[in-house]
Amino acid sequence: MTNFQINTIMKHLLLLICTFCTFTTTAQKKWTLKACVDHALQNNIAVKQSENSLLTNDQDIIAAKGNFLPSLSINGSQRLNLGNVEVFDGNFVDRTFHSTNLGVNLSQTIFNGFRNTNVYKQSLINKEANEEEYNRIRDNVALNVVNSYLNVLLNKENLIIAQAQFQFSVDQLKRFKELVAAGTQPQANVFDSEATLANDEQQLTVAQNNYTLALLSLSQTLQVPFDGFDVEIIELDAPSEALMYDNVQPILEHAFKNRSEIKVAEKNIESAELGREISKSGFYPTVTFGYGLNTGANFSNLNSSNSFFQQFNDNKGHSFNVNLNIPIFSRYQNKTNLAKSSIQIENRKLALDQAKLDLESNIQRAFTDAKAALKTYVSAQKSVASRQLSFENAQERYNIGALNAFDLDQNRVQLINAQSSLVRAKYDFVFKTKVLDFFLGKSLAL
Repeated sequence: MTNFQINTIMKHLLLLICTFCTFTTTAQKKWTLKACVDHALQNNIAVKQSENSLLTNDQDIIAAKGNFLPSLSINGSQRLNLGNVEVFDGNFVDRTFHSTNLGVNLSQTIFNGFRNTNVYKQSLINKEANEEEYNRIRDNVALNVVNSYLNVLLNKENLIIAQAQFQFSVDQLKRFKELVAAGTQPQANVFDSEATLANDEQQLTVAQNNYTLALLSLSQTLQVPFDGFDVEIIELDAPSEALMYDNVQPILEHAFKNRSEIKVAEKNIESAELGREISKSGFYPTVTFGYGLNTGANFSNLNSSNSFFQQFNDNKGHSFNVNLNIPIFSRYQNKTNLAKSSIQIENRKLALDQAKLDLESNIQRAFTDAKAALKTYVSAQKSVASRQLSFENAQERYNIGALNAFDLDQNRVQLINAQSSLVRAKYDFVFKTKVLDFFLGKSLAL
């Protein structure tokens, strides 16, 4: 084997090792909630589109500033004439004539009904509105990520419960077999225990599938590959009534003053009002100033002329002009533009009213949901406590032969259902309080 072949093989092996190490590192990485939120804010398509809108606004502002500057242009032309011309009566000669012209033109708007000023102000307000919209989109993305992350934690706890119950059934079946072998329990108890184990195995499979689907949903929200994707499990403390807000009014007042939805609607009204001022500029006269520098040179085969550059110097001239344009009849264009801009203002005001109604409705619903979630969570806690006592009592009765295996399993199933309900109630309450924190502009960290 040649050195070249050996080197090629070594390169391929090194590439495979690096690929494997990269895959292993990726697979072992566990995403924290902060990492998930940061990644979503950097890579979410809606966020990127909003960022591009801000870049477009920057260009609009530059263009609006440019309206205050004079326009400058250079023009030139070259003409060639070929053919016979009559020099004297009846005397025609063939002539070639060249004509070259150059010019520099400058034009400056002096007054156009304050249109340029209002266009510039409108471009600034439009950017402010899009900045608020950008913040709104980022907030919604972050809230969606938190919701998906909590859903993973919820299904993880349900999976732990299902695993514990499955292991309990395995141990119970083993114990029943030992008791049957010792002659202290009938064979029917083994059959019942095997059926229970099969059902618990099915529930464990469902819990594993739900957990996998929750991870898949979060990975799709983050737009990252699902292969090897995993999150850091956060052990949430049992929530308390201290997380619940006593009154919805402070939340509403803060939201009306600070939420991006309201600010966007208010900025849109300001933009529409400037749009009306821009429409009014059509009724004002327009004054422009112009300046031109022109020169040229001509050549013909019939006569001799000064040199090209000499002619350019001799023929140069300056021109100044002031133009006044007074609109008298614009075929109703100015009138309809003003009317439409006034209607646009009314629509924007209605949009603000609608934004306030929607925001108030969402907050009231979130507050009501949070109160209901708290009550559900407290009830679920009581249910688990009572079911735990009931199951422990059933076990004692079963051990002394006062209860059959079927009734014992019914008590166990009721305890499992109560535990699952408690887990769901806990995460539901935590998320509902996070929604209220969201409207208050607080951190969404768990």
